[in-house]
Amino acid sequence: MAEENPPPLKHILTCSVCTEIFKDPVSLGCHHSFCSSCLQDFWAQAKNKNCPVCKRKNSKDLEVNFSMKELAESYAGRQRSDPSDEAQAQVVCTQHLKDIKWFCKEEQRAVCHVCEFPHHQGHTLVHLEEPVQELKQQLRPDLRALQARRSRHQELEETYEAMVPHLKEQRVKTERRIRAEFKQLHRFLREEEEARVKALREEEEQKRKRILLERKTLQEQIRSLSEGLSAVEADLQKDGLSFLSASTRSRTSARALLSGSDPQLLPGALLDEAKHLGNLAHRVWEKMGQRTTFSPVILDPNTVSRRLSLSDDLTSVRYGDVTPKVPNNPERFSQYAEVLGSEGFTSGKHCWEVEVGDLPDWRIGVAKESVDRRGERTASPDDGIWCLLHRSGKYIQGTGETLALKRTPERIRVQLDYDGREVSFYDPKDMTLIYTHQHTFTDNIFPYFSVGPAGLAWTRVVSPHALSHVKSYLVLEQQVKPDQRCLSAWCLLTP
Repeated sequence: MAEENPPPLKHILTCSVCTEIFKDPVSLGCHHSFCSSCLQDFWAQAKNKNCPVCKRKNSKDLEVNFSMKELAESYAGRQRSDPSDEAQAQVVCTQHLKDIKWFCKEEQRAVCHVCEFPHHQGHTLVHLEEPVQELKQQLRPDLRALQARRSRHQELEETYEAMVPHLKEQRVKTERRIRAEFKQLHRFLREEEEARVKALREEEEQKRKRILLERKTLQEQIRSLSEGLSAVEADLQKDGLSFLSASTRSRTSARALLSGSDPQLLPGALLDEAKHLGNLAHRVWEKMGQRTTFSPVILDPNTVSRRLSLSDDLTSVRYGDVTPKVPNNPERFSQYAEVLGSEGFTSGKHCWEVEVGDLPDWRIGVAKESVDRRGERTASPDDGIWCLLHRSGKYIQGTGETLALKRTPERIRVQLDYDGREVSFYDPKDMTLIYTHQHTFTDNIFPYFSVGPAGLAWTRVVSPHALSHVKSYLVLEQQVKPDQRCLSAWCLLTP
């Protein structure tokens, strides 16, 4: 009696439940094996723990059969990289492999002219090279798309790479300022100083880990895209039947890699310097029971344009000749020389005055939080900015209309009535109304500043009764820097 042929390897490594090659195979006492997840799902539906094949009850704990798992993974890997003879036989005639030169468009397969040609009478037969070239042409756009996607991933990865040292620079700079502030306080304030430094470092560590995690994800995606690119490029080097066999798989793999949306740079990745520095001394003294109305306007360094530079205490901004090395984070203005205050408003009345002097080019007002910070736009209400402009000696309101002023004001008062739906600009010397924008606000609204070349700006927040002292202080600052044209601002917070 002839000996029976052993079952093929694929049959041995196939799960009887999902009919796929094993994934994490487990073996029962009856020696039948299944995918671990398939067996658990089967038992959950059957509400018992019997073998799906022989129905024998299982009493042993499930453990992954690592030997069979390794064999299954090895077999699956070979199947992906080297199609079986059986699959190859479905494409071409192995007996006359070298003579395959025709392709049947009706059946979408290669045809052997020796043994199959008579069966394709009436079919459209073309030379094999024609569909090969067509498929290559179809695959090339996917290749270019993969290359473009990898480039976008690499650009983001480079941005994240730049963020890590910038985070450290932010931490060092902010820590230095924190310590400078605390040197002016008494010995018993040391604990508060160290607590704030710790919070700063914890934020840096938290955001650093977040960036590194996102960067690692990008690197994995880049690696996957690179592998896909290599596979497509390798397939494109093939010719004839070899390429025909691989083209469908290549296109499927490329399309899978191209599915989904492009990654976006995470907002909030940089340190919130304004949180650590803003109103620092006031908040510390407030804990000690002392009352004060002083509340300086703090500019947000994460929004400032590369064309501008901020002072260490975040109360001054200047149009700089040297472009600082800062990451292109989503919050930053990249198209125009602009910066926002660090704290916005969602209700109430707020007022601040801006010392403009003879500064030739400036824009002051308010902007919504969702204002476009990257693309082309205007400083107008249509684009979420309500401001007063000064350019070439003319005062212009946000919609482009030139305003006629009786005199040239040295200061401009900006008054936001969020609930009253108004932003007004006044000459504070006699409270002459310059212009009023009317709008129903729904966004978080922030103080907005834009300074042109040769401009240096100070931003100060004082209580109403201290206004005269601030005026003297600002005049002194201008005398110290007589060669600078300056824009000085302070804010009156109304209850």
